[in-house]
Amino acid sequence: MKKLLKYITLPVFSGILLTGCKQEFLDTKPLDKASSADTWKDASLSEAFVTGIYSGLGQGGFDEQMLASLSDEAVFTHPNRGINVVNEGVLNPSNLGWVNVNYRWGKDGGKNDMYAKIRQANLALENLRTATFEDVNGLKTRLQGEAHFLRAFYYHQLVRYYGAVPIIDKSYKLDDDFSIARNTWDECVTFILKDCDSAITELKDRTMPDGKANEIGAMALKARMLLYAASDLHDIPTAKAKSATIAGFSKPELLGYPSGDRNARWKAAQDAAKAIMDKVPGRGYKLDLNAPVSLADGKLNYISLSMGGASKAPGLEDTKKEILFGRFFTSAREEGGMQIGLYNGPNGYHNWAGNSPIQQLVDDYEMMDGSKFDWTDAAQKAAPYKNRDPRFYATILYDGADWKPRDKASGNVDPASQIQTGRYDVGGGTMLAGLDTRSSSIENWNGSWSGYYMRKFIDPDPNLVDNNARQTVPWPFFRYTEIVFNYIEACIELGEETEAKNWLNKIRFRAGMPAITESGAALKARYQNERRVELAYEDHRYHDARRWMIAPTTLGRPITFISVVGNLKAGATAPSPYRYDESKYNYTYTPTAGSQESRKWDDKMYFRPIPLDEMNTNTKLVQNPGY
Repeated sequence: MKKLLKYITLPVFSGILLTGCKQEFLDTKPLDKASSADTWKDASLSEAFVTGIYSGLGQGGFDEQMLASLSDEAVFTHPNRGINVVNEGVLNPSNLGWVNVNYRWGKDGGKNDMYAKIRQANLALENLRTATFEDVNGLKTRLQGEAHFLRAFYYHQLVRYYGAVPIIDKSYKLDDDFSIARNTWDECVTFILKDCDSAITELKDRTMPDGKANEIGAMALKARMLLYAASDLHDIPTAKAKSATIAGFSKPELLGYPSGDRNARWKAAQDAAKAIMDKVPGRGYKLDLNAPVSLADGKLNYISLSMGGASKAPGLEDTKKEILFGRFFTSAREEGGMQIGLYNGPNGYHNWAGNSPIQQLVDDYEMMDGSKFDWTDAAQKAAPYKNRDPRFYATILYDGADWKPRDKASGNVDPASQIQTGRYDVGGGTMLAGLDTRSSSIENWNGSWSGYYMRKFIDPDPNLVDNNARQTVPWPFFRYTEIVFNYIEACIELGEETEAKNWLNKIRFRAGMPAITESGAALKARYQNERRVELAYEDHRYHDARRWMIAPTTLGRPITFISVVGNLKAGATAPSPYRYDESKYNYTYTPTAGSQESRKWDDKMYFRPIPLDEMNTNTKLVQNPGY
């Protein structure tokens, strides 16, 4: 009864207090939120708002599922993730398959809908014009530059996946009409380039923290957009000639330029790339060589590049300057993108093998003398991992490759610390399954199906155990070498082959590869392969194969794995524990058909389908061809 009296009397007492106070007593503000009106009066709050727009970048490309697995670089090890929906061509507006967080469109994207981020950029740009905070050191202009860059970046993500999209350059109110048609490809490109130009001006000569928009990053985005705009897929006469699906589409202006001066587009792409190379020539890592480095140095150079200056492994150099705009990580925060070693490393180290290289990528690494690898060459077939492009050894873990100390993760079962993806004769008619296979004695799950593991981007620091530690390797949205490639491609298309080969060979010399001397179509093919190898696992191949319109013969191929068998030589005794040993074993290597996916190409796959919910909500949208 006393308790009951207490709860009854409290409101009465409170009511007496409230009626005895001024109304301002209730006029309080939450401590964990800021109103829109307050935000743009305060410099710190305004900066925090703009910083929040970066969340649309996600983990860069360091997600468990990587875009490499939607290309002929890799296969994703684990089923039921929507990867096969895309690769087998069964995707449609109501079954999109896997869509990474940084190119989602619409309600299915949740908080990572690119249009949600674009709306935030629009809000920032609208309010910064009239913001009343003290503009110390040009903060207002800097924030406008960041917002322009991010809006351009998110639109560039949308157009390279979906083709032209509706351009929204204002923040909608609740009573606005949300129906809007797609703009043309030309209008979208023009809009993105305009935002890039604004960002370049507003961020000019400013020193920005790692991971923030900056002048050179905006120039790089402009250069990439111009390169895409000039490519086959977006030159409609060319695209129609190569694809019946595009030829039959009634709205080709949504996919590219129906007409116009294509050479002018290539020249614009060339100029944009060259402007960066002229402005910051020192940002390129070892691009001033006149002859190939050794295999060992080429491998070391490439590992250094992939680490972005974040590894403590012996012998590596700081290459952070190559990254023009990146997603950086710090040990002060635990983020998913810092677990790329866990996501992709061997199961024999208790890792997950996610995006495993396929044989098609392995085969495209040239021999050290610059010739193509050939399975019909008996010597090469007998030793397929010898005398290859040094970037192969820095990108892929293969049977017999040296790797981190296994005893730090899995016990003292492999003192040699070598990758084991084969089956080995240990005498008495017994074949031993390698520690990194799906019959491993350490884990018989999470193993690679392909016989390979991704090495690039995994910190080789022997003291970093990928299973339980996080690395801080940055993701390169744009790096200097991509810009040089963009310049080379434009030079080839404009017939400036001497200049193209000059720069192409600088990239090869850094890797330890000899000069390319070809011309014409052969030069173009060598360029495309060079870009494939150098930029592997950096989210380029998915787009390059499409914009070059070579996807039917590359991405659409059935995938191939490798079978490795080690048979003891006559009179030899098997080492215990097993280790790779050519003096005791005859190894055989047999490419086999991959059974994980039935890949095929359908021309509708040049573009992703617009989600059905968006089509139903906005009836002015036109779906992409083939869906």
